[in-house]
Amino acid sequence: MKDLIQADWREQSSQNQDAIILDVRTPEEVSEGKIPKAVNVNISDPHSFLEKLQSFDKSASYFVYCRSGARSTQACAVMRQMGFENSFNLIGGILEWNGPINKI
Repeated sequence: MKDLIQADWREQSSQNQDAIILDVRTPEEVSEGKIPKAVNVNISDPHSFLEKLQSFDKSASYFVYCRSGARSTQACAVMRQMGFENSFNLIGGILEWNGPINKI
């Protein structure tokens, strides 16, 4: 796991061909808007979260964010324990995001 500031997170996720953006917030939070192309995997529902992660390619690169950066740090730690090779946490989460947001 690597913690990245927004500029690095954006640059690396856009340049990486196998990049998957994970939004680990609740569906209610996601309904307020999300980073384009993000897949929601709610870490607040541990059973569903772990089940969904098991279906993902462990060799892909995952760019993970939440509201402020705490849950995404936790998600990256869980992913590392499950054998995911590349996870990148967005420091400050979507609260500090100044890029595009898709309204749901």
